[in-house]
Order: sequence, then structure tokens, then C-alpha cells
Amino acid sequence: MTLMNHPEITLAAALEHGLLEEEYERIIRILGRKPTFTELGIFSVMWSEHCSYKNSIIELKKLPRSGGRLLVSAGEENAGLVDIGDGLAVAFKIESHNHPSAVEPYQGAATGVGGILRDIFTMGARPVAALNSLRFGLIDGDSEEKNTRSKFLFSHVVRGIGGYGNCFGVPTVAGEVYFDDCYHDNPLVNAMAVGIVEHDKVATAKASGTGNPVFIVGSSTGKDGIHGATFASEEISEESESKRPNVQVGDPFTEKLLLEATLEVIRAGIVEGIQDMGAAGITCSTSEMSAKGNCGMRIDLDNVPLRDIDMSAYEIMLSESQERMLVVVKMGREDEAVSIFEKWDLNCVRIGEVTEGKEIVVYHKGELVAEIPAEELVLGGGAPVYVREKSEPEYFRSKRSFDFSSLEVPDDLNSVLSRLLSSPNIASKKWVYTQYDSQVGTNTSMLPGGDASLVRIKDSRKALAMKVDCNSRYVYLNPYKGGMIAVCECARNVACTGAVPLAITNCLNFGNPYNPEVYFQFSEAVRGIGDACKILNTPVTGGNVSFYNQSKDYAVYPTPTIGMIGLLEDVDLAVGSGFKNAGDDIILLGDFRPTFGGSEYMNRIFGLTEGDSPEIDPDAELRLIKLMNRLAVSKLINSAHDISDGGLAVALAECCITGGIEDMGCNANIAGDAERNDLRLFGESQGCIIISCSGKNSEYVIQIAGDMGVKSNLLGKTTSDSTISIDGLIVLSSSLARESYFGSIPGLMKTDHHQP
Repeated sequence: MTLMNHPEITLAAALEHGLLEEEYERIIRILGRKPTFTELGIFSVMWSEHCSYKNSIIELKKLPRSGGRLLVSAGEENAGLVDIGDGLAVAFKIESHNHPSAVEPYQGAATGVGGILRDIFTMGARPVAALNSLRFGLIDGDSEEKNTRSKFLFSHVVRGIGGYGNCFGVPTVAGEVYFDDCYHDNPLVNAMAVGIVEHDKVATAKASGTGNPVFIVGSSTGKDGIHGATFASEEISEESESKRPNVQVGDPFTEKLLLEATLEVIRAGIVEGIQDMGAAGITCSTSEMSAKGNCGMRIDLDNVPLRDIDMSAYEIMLSESQERMLVVVKMGREDEAVSIFEKWDLNCVRIGEVTEGKEIVVYHKGELVAEIPAEELVLGGGAPVYVREKSEPEYFRSKRSFDFSSLEVPDDLNSVLSRLLSSPNIASKKWVYTQYDSQVGTNTSMLPGGDASLVRIKDSRKALAMKVDCNSRYVYLNPYKGGMIAVCECARNVACTGAVPLAITNCLNFGNPYNPEVYFQFSEAVRGIGDACKILNTPVTGGNVSFYNQSKDYAVYPTPTIGMIGLLEDVDLAVGSGFKNAGDDIILLGDFRPTFGGSEYMNRIFGLTEGDSPEIDPDAELRLIKLMNRLAVSKLINSAHDISDGGLAVALAECCITGGIEDMGCNANIAGDAERNDLRLFGESQGCIIISCSGKNSEYVIQIAGDMGVKSNLLGKTTSDSTISIDGLIVLSSSLARESYFGSIPGLMKTDHHQP
């Protein structure tokens, strides 16, 4: 059967699908003819940035993608896999759902959660935790109209995450939320999931075995999400609102059934290969699984269970309907597979078989509609790879030459601290995480709100520490240092719990890669991430690149979000972030070098994002991480909290008000040579952690720190007088600090905001 009866596809049609003229000509050379309409759709989604990484893969290959405890190299499977001992591994990954969340925030966020969970359980891993990194426009800015839109997106994204995760039954244990005007048109919604799997139960995403049947399992296929991958590979515009059909619709209850059925069929030894149908749906799963297995597939779309009976071959192949998997079943065990999925009230329908050839061959209504070599569609095969132009941004010079000494030191530093504690970027995100079920499964040992969260591994003393982090202002001012800081701060947060950082996943959110300045930001940030990971021995397990996060009015700050996993061998050794005992000594660990560059203080008090990012020394960070683990194992400290947004004064205040002790205060004197009081109090420094310990242990702690090459300084003591006292410059009641910190976001979000 041939494709001769199909109308020829023109260059104009290819351009409308987001392909370049050179890519259209390349398709013709690959096929030896012009593509059919279905083939054009297949190439357009598989060669989109979202699926092919055509503008980013050259830079991504520079990252450390193996080593450490990795069991598979980055990109080999649906998610990263790291050995945690006792025959267990942790699977984890982070991905973006930015564009869908901009036009349909509830479903965009919900399906982002659903998609990343499927990446985990297709590995054979049971999800044990979900995390998220969220960024929106200002909710307390000067424009009420813009505030209203940002609040709408913020509230509905949070509801979408909670609505899906809570119903599915996975605890959402950690995250971050930032607000800046640059995210007004392009909110960032990055979802991460973590799962546990036994080494011998790991499933692969590779098709193999000529004649093995190919099944589609889970939900029926509809018209939602068609061309979602290409939608994610273009800028947000006024026409984006019309692309709501590109946003998938999620069903967490079906996903829960799919989880149990998938794990059961994997445990039964029936599965030869399995992959989630995420971006590009059937197209992506058939082509990627075939290319990895160096084989082909014959697919009959007439057998695909449909919600809309009038769907064309093009629509069926490109649909991104949720809660679906492609499964290659071992020949002769088809009935077992069908029986398991039917038990869970899910579709399990044979739609094809693995072939000896290398082509994806697709039939619809008895007609051959597509025949494409699988290798030509995928990353590392025939998908185009581009070397993009890059140039240092013009704004660097003016930003880095800014004279901070021209700014007057505020008279009322108490007021400054209160304003910083109430900044939505610093204030408690309890309004967010109380909408999530963070304790389902009963394994969450450290709840959201601290430096990192801990999830206990059942039938074990071990716990996983996990965190997502990125300071995008730092990356904007210095992409290389900002990339390093994102990794090091995440590692520091994990280390504050006492855990040892193991590996990272990343979600790289940037603007248009065809802009040389944007591509410079991307390239330098990736270089910084790689250099930090090499020193910390935290290889990159995989992740996601999200370009085109800009509109005609806004381009987001470069935001390479880092998701990190750490291991704590004994959960009883976990360290919290808040002060617990009055009379403890407060010690500053690390080289305190405060700067105003990119600080929350400059942004909140003066409306400025100027200067250079703080200095960062990954070797010093590694020594600090090792020290924290030793102090935790030795049970020498009672709390640990890193210094980040807002500087040392904010960090001390957070330690006083987040430990659950009503009358907790502190009396501290800040070390350092800073001439300006506001720089010592609110300047931001990397590589520093505030710890508390009993007076009898402090001398020993300081000695150990010195032996391990970490600077230390005794700042003062915790008190029971409900007063935060720092250098005599700040004397603020803990109750007022608590009101600023915990009351800010609930106060701003008290009105139910409907779509503007």
C-alpha cells in the first residue's frame, strides 16, 4: 500500500506548523517525497523545541550526565534513577507546563502534575512526593488590573496542583513561589515528582522483540491537547487565548487507577517496554520507543479508543489526551495484560506490533497515512540540531556599574525588616501548601515551609530530602554565577536537614533562543550548573528545557529551576530550620560576604535589580555540606537554616518565628566589615548557614568547622523574651514579625479573584 493518493503538502502548510523552510526541505529528503498531512503533523511536533531540544541539546551535552549514584545516564529513560542502597532507587524528574498554565491555569497546572507523575510510575516507581516551582507577576504592585490577573493565575494554578495531587494521593511536600513583573504574561509552572522502585522492578522505555504487540492503555483519546508541543515552542501572544484546545484536561482518579494497573503489569513481568503519552501523544511514544529499540512499529489507528468518533489520523496521532500509556507487551501474554487493566476499569487495546524494520507505519481506515523512519524523528537521530548565535547582554554594563552608595540607609530598620518579611517572595507560603495534602501516605517527616522537605522510606530508617530552587534575579545579573548559585543553594537547603545531596534534575525556563542575548543567558547558566554539579558530585539526571517564555511586552528572567534529591541515612537525625530552645548559642557557618546585587532588599525597598550576583565558591559549599552532615550525624545541633533572600536579618527572624515556639527570640551581633548597617543586615551572601546548639556543644562545633575548612562565628543566643534583637539596630517583637511573615499572602489573597 502506498501514499500516492494523498494531496501534496506545500511549504506554506509547513510554515504554519512552525517548521522552517530548511526543515521542510529536510523532510522531503528523508522521505524521498513530500509528506502527507499526518506526516507533516508528526514532524512538526517531534521537531519542535519541546520534543527535539534542537536549540539546546548542544549546551545540555556539556552537563555531567553520569557518575555518582546514577543508575541510568540522563535522557535514557522517562526519569532519572539514583541508587539509594538496600536494592532501592529513587526516580525523579521536573518538567514545565508554562504556556498551558498561562491560558488555562487550573488544567495547565493539574496536567503538569499528572504528566510528571506518569514519567515516574512508567519507570516502575511508586510516587512518594510531588514538588513545584511557581512564578507569577506581582500580586501587590501598583497596577490593580495586573494584580488581579496575577492573583487569578496564582490561585487557579495552586488549585490545579492541589486538585490533581490530592485526588491522586501523592503528598505535595515542597516548592517555591516567586513574584516579579517579568512573569506577568508568562507564569512559570514547573512540576517535579519523586518515586521509589526496587532495582529489579525498573521498567524501560525501549521497544523490542519483533512481533511483540503494542497496546494503548488508560483513557480514551480526544481532541484536547492537539499540538500542545508546538504551542509550548512559541511565544505567548494575543492569539494564545484561542489555543485553549492545546491545553489538556486531567482526570486524577483515572490516573490513580492507571498507576496501580501499571505497577501491577510491570511486577507481573509482562512488559517489554512502556512510555507515557505526554507531549505529542502517540506520535512521541511510538517514535521514541522504536528509535531506542532500533526497531519499527506498525500502528492501526482504527483500534485506538476514541472520545470523538470523527477524529482524523492527524488528530489521533497528535492528541495529548491525558492518562494514557503505550505498552509493548511480551508475545503470548496479551490476555494477562488485558485482564489487569480491565480489572482497574481501564482501556487496554492492541493497536499494533513491533516490526523488524525501522519505520513507524501508520494506518487509518484501511489507508496508509504515514511511513517515517523512527530515528529521523527523535533527539540524537534525524531531528535538527542548531548552533545559535549568542552575545553578552547590553544591560550587563549598566547593571554592574550601579553605585549602591548613592542610596541612603533607611532610618527605620525595624520597618525594613517587617516589609521584607511581608514581601510575597519571602513571606510564608502556608496559604499555598495548606491547599495541598502534604501528609497522605504518612511518610512526610518534615513538612513544607523549611529549607527542604523529608519523606521517610517505608520499612527503612532512611529518608529522602528534596528541594526545588532558583534565584532568577541572580541569573539575570550574572547567568554563570546564577546557575552555580541555583545548584549550590538547593544543595545547601538539602544539607540543612542533615542529608547528603545526590543528584539534580533541572527545568530551564528562558525566552526566545533566536535572541542572541537570551541564548547567551541560557548557555552561561547551563555552564554554571554543570560546573557546580561537577564539584558537588551531583550529576544531572535529566529534565526539561522551556524556551519562548516571553511576549511582546515581557521576557521572563532566565530561570533554571533546580530540583535536588538528598539522602538521610537515619530519619531520626533530621534537623529542622527553626530555633527550638531558649538559651542556645547561635553560630554563623560560612564566609559571610553580603552584597546588594539582586537582593530582595534592593527590589522591595528601592524597586531596583542592579549590581552583580553574590560571589559563589562551590568548593567551600562542598565543605559546608560535609560539615552539616557530620554535625547532624553527631547530634550536635538543634536547628539549621541557610541565608538567602533578605540576608542575615531575615534569616534570623525566620529562625525565631518558624520553630513553633511562641516566645522565641534572639540576641545577635552580626560579624563582618560592612560599612553600611543595611548591607550587614539585609545584604545577601552565599555559602552561609545559621545553626543553633546548646552552649556546651558550641566550642566543639566551632572546632569541627575549623578542622573542615569552614569559617564560623558565634552570633549570640536564642531567648525567650519574644524579641528579635540584632546589633541594637533592630529590636522587633516576634509577634509583629510573625504577623508580617504569616499574614502577608493570606491578606493579599483574601478576595476571590475571578478571571479578568
